[in-house]
Amino acid sequence: QVQLVESGGGSVQAGGSLRLSCTASGVGYGSYCLGWFRQAPGQEREGVASIFMPQRVTQYGDSVKGRFTISRDSAKNTLELQMNSLKPEDTAMYYCAWGGTWSRCSRWEYSTWGQGTQVTVSS
Repeated sequence: QVQLVESGGGSVQAGGSLRLSCTASGVGYGSYCLGWFRQAPGQEREGVASIFMPQRVTQYGDSVKGRFTISRDSAKNTLELQMNSLKPEDTAMYYCAWGGTWSRCSRWEYSTWGQGTQVTVSS
């Protein structure tokens, strides 16, 4: 059973950086996806970044390209999201997610979710 626990959220001023981490247990071996999503109050959940293992193919949402970087440390069993040049519109609850095939993950179709960590960016 896949279990995901996020950490690293917090408050930062616009232009600053934060690094989110997700401990991902039970993901097994072979091919799978891990990703980050976010949801602001009153808005739909948005795909932020995905990484497809073991090839480490990545995908980013248009609003974060060039500012966010997703990475996977299989030895430590963690998924990271480095967020730079943060903007107030990045304020949201951020969720770690696990998925199966790349064809589904590339469409932001994931099946297992963590509890989320809050990111707040002030202007």
